Amino acid sequence: MSKTKLFLDVVSGLRSLADSVQAVADAITNNDETEKQQHEPVNEPINKQITLEEVRAVLAEKSHDGFTAEVRELLQKYGASKLSKIDPSKYASLLSDAGGLK
Repeated sequence: MSKTKLFLDVVSGLRSLADSVQAVADAITNNDETEKQQHEPVNEPINKQITLEEVRAVLAEKSHDGFTAEVRELLQKYGASKLSKIDPSKYASLLSDAGGLK
């Protein structure tokens, strides 16, 4: 065998080895990413109880911004003439509606 043929065989072997090493590195990287995804905590929304004070602050801001009539309409929509008479279970919906005032 000639030296040139030996060098070509070595180069071919090195390329094959490099491809194999790359495949192993890719597999390890993909495995690491999969493990990270499995171990990362899922950010599930926490059902935080909305307080009267939080709703009052938002509605006061909307009223201050010139939406006083609309705020009154929202209160009536939820069956009350004043905020303290609204059922706390409706606070989230009320805040959502108030957020639409622009």
